[in-house]
Amino acid sequence: RVEHPAGGYKKLFETVEELSSPVTAHVTGWIPTWLRGSLLRCGPGLFEVGAEPFYHLFDGQALLHKFDFKEGHVTYHRRFVRTDAYVRAMTEKRIVITEFGTYAYPDPCKNIFSRFFSYFKGVEVTDNALVNVYPVGEDYYACTETNFITKINPDTLETIKQVDLCKYVSVNGATAHPHIENDGTVYNIGNCFGKNFSLAYNIIRIPPLQADKEDPMNKSEVVVQFPCSDRFKPSYVHSFGLTSNYIVFVETPVKINLLKFLSSWSLWGANYMDCFESNETMGVWLHVAEKKKGRLLNVKYRTSAFNLFHHINTYEDNGFLIVDLCTWKGFEFVYNYLYLANLRANWDEVKRQAEKAPQPEARRYVLPLNIDKADTGKNLVTLPYTTATATLRSDETIWLEPEVIFSGPRHAFEFPQINYKKYCGKPYTYTYGLGLNHFVPDRLCKLNVKTKETWVWQGADPYPPGPIFHVPPGTGRLLLSLPGVVLSIVISPGTGPKPAYLLILNAKDMSEVARAEVEVNIPVTFHGLFKRA
Repeated sequence: RVEHPAGGYKKLFETVEELSSPVTAHVTGWIPTWLRGSLLRCGPGLFEVGAEPFYHLFDGQALLHKFDFKEGHVTYHRRFVRTDAYVRAMTEKRIVITEFGTYAYPDPCKNIFSRFFSYFKGVEVTDNALVNVYPVGEDYYACTETNFITKINPDTLETIKQVDLCKYVSVNGATAHPHIENDGTVYNIGNCFGKNFSLAYNIIRIPPLQADKEDPMNKSEVVVQFPCSDRFKPSYVHSFGLTSNYIVFVETPVKINLLKFLSSWSLWGANYMDCFESNETMGVWLHVAEKKKGRLLNVKYRTSAFNLFHHINTYEDNGFLIVDLCTWKGFEFVYNYLYLANLRANWDEVKRQAEKAPQPEARRYVLPLNIDKADTGKNLVTLPYTTATATLRSDETIWLEPEVIFSGPRHAFEFPQINYKKYCGKPYTYTYGLGLNHFVPDRLCKLNVKTKETWVWQGADPYPPGPIFHVPPGTGRLLLSLPGVVLSIVISPGTGPKPAYLLILNAKDMSEVARAEVEVNIPVTFHGLFKRA
């Protein structure tokens, strides 16, 4: 176990300036010639406005980063996304829109009456697109988890326009983890109001770009609706599972108290975090739907409580669905531990907080699709390669117990990536992820989900955000020595002359192939993609 007494990880949460033009990175090692294109990543870059601080990891204003690869040369560029939240904060020199964990106080310059009335205009939902960037047709969008996504130019990083998903499809928001099929079809999930005012979750589908070149957003549709375990309290949903025939939605006990959200938040200085609560008795419910027919499977899968942010992969095998997840055990919300004051604390305090938090574990659940009532009391899983079980109970629920695929005390395997184009929704062997040590990102990991074997890249005192897996275009000239690369931005406070670099690892054994160093600090990023040239 690596210790971090110097607290270099605090550099991940420091405000930086955007760049007016790309800067050249200093390359050491060898960059494969087939690596052409851009690594795009999102994260917070502005952690305070004037004297007003943001309080939570998901509050800082969205900064879009790009590393460009061309003939072995690398440049780095970054721009703030011109969201309403950012533009208004810059204009008024204060926090104007309430963020995930930071309340925006009313304008102090207004008199008491106009302040009072502005309370009742309704909630101004943030559009701070700091979580991910993804393609829809020929367009690219930066996003958070609200109904607003922001169209950006992936070449110049300029902001094009804000898009409100509510104008296209019936959802109150959508996750930052859509599934994108090889033909360009986009699937996502969001909370919505279902029948007779009760809440539900809609799966939305955005078709690929057609010959008429019309914006695919105009053709978005709801394909299936999952019911909610509690008609007034939807669960927080961050991602979902998809195979060629099925959609898997995991409903966790982290709930959004909608009445609190709608009625009182503008009256007593609340933010999004104040509207979460845990259901201590429901455990976790898993729901399955047939993708093509949009039909719910009437099977009640149940298991004990966990938080879930990221699905690793999902696939079908002989009448079973294999669902691989990065879980955090228990019903307490992990985001309670991601306030910046916690993350910037001294190492001993960081460790103390992480001891109290839900513990991470990567797990495999196996869901039987064909249920026979005669099997009540039995384990229905007959696959030879897993220890996961699914027991049919007398109340017709199916109780799931997982196979653990990665577990270490206060060590998480998170932000999982796979060779997505080839293996999403299909049987697979390897996943690549970020190793969190008491919530501090300090290593990159490769995991064999079949044998549990791991490979690790870890520097002396560097902090990588999540990896991106990328393979050579076309398989004709697949190099067995370099079957693919794992790309990650790394910040290295105090260890070398350069504060940050882009790291390129051999996906085979996680050994370093090259690095491209820059002269500027790079704060934390969450997700992104590699856009081929």
